[in-house]
Amino acid sequence: MENIQQELLKKLSDESSINEIQSYIKKVMEIRGFTKEKSSDKILLLVEEVGELAKAIRKNEKKLGIDKTKEYNYSSIESEIADVFIVLLSICDVLNIDLFKAFLDKEEENIKRTWSVNK
Repeated sequence: MENIQQELLKKLSDESSINEIQSYIKKVMEIRGFTKEKSSDKILLLVEEVGELAKAIRKNEKKLGIDKTKEYNYSSIESEIADVFIVLLSICDVLNIDLFKAFLDKEEENIKRTWSVNK
């Protein structure tokens, strides 16, 4: 199973599109046995991963105290952002959302808005 995942991962590159990455995540979620998870399960996981990202950012900023005895347990910001992205793509898969199309559609809306920083 690990070899299959490695082969799928090797097909991705710096030039891979969001759709290709989304397809990869769909395949590895199937391999890992996560196909029965509902969107409500995945949104809880997303919130958990966002919390871990917040902790990694807090640790990095060094403005707030952290438990130095557990510092080795903290993940990097890059790792946590990747986890958030992976879970987001898996939610898109469960809900049959083309993330790239959703992004383009939303940006078309955002372009028409007036943002307070632009005033």
